[in-house]
Amino acid sequence: MTLVTTDRVAFREALPQGGRLIGMDVGTKTIGLALCDAHWTIASPAYTVNRGKFSKDKPALASFIEQQQVKGIVIGLPLNLDGTNSPRSQSSRAFAHNLGDLGYPILLWDERWSTQAVTRTLLEADASRARRDELVDKLAASYILQGAIDGLVAGME
Repeated sequence: MTLVTTDRVAFREALPQGGRLIGMDVGTKTIGLALCDAHWTIASPAYTVNRGKFSKDKPALASFIEQQQVKGIVIGLPLNLDGTNSPRSQSSRAFAHNLGDLGYPILLWDERWSTQAVTRTLLEADASRARRDELVDKLAASYILQGAIDGLVAGME
């Protein structure tokens, strides 16, 4: 049974040797992807996948995960501002459970401020609307993954 959890300690224990992680910002139309190094130092945006049928998206994600030698998956969990589940939270949980048979531990990470933070940064950089639309999902995935690896590493020191 694959671990799908919001508990960073349980996730870290499922990865005793560390290893490269993939971060996902799962939206209704796209999935932003980010990767970090095996030592959980820095997350970098990878690319954005246009969502289609899950039966087609899953093999493409699985192939990318394998190519990148990923050991664990971090998926953004869109909570309400008060920390309760939102309608989109259930969608992200279902997405995580549907990836469960790939055999990688999955951490659901609070993503409440990711898109807003990234959008604000892009606005400050004077990025055009088209450029923001092109970048926001993979940058949000990177923001989510960086928050997760910072949280994972903080517990190891």
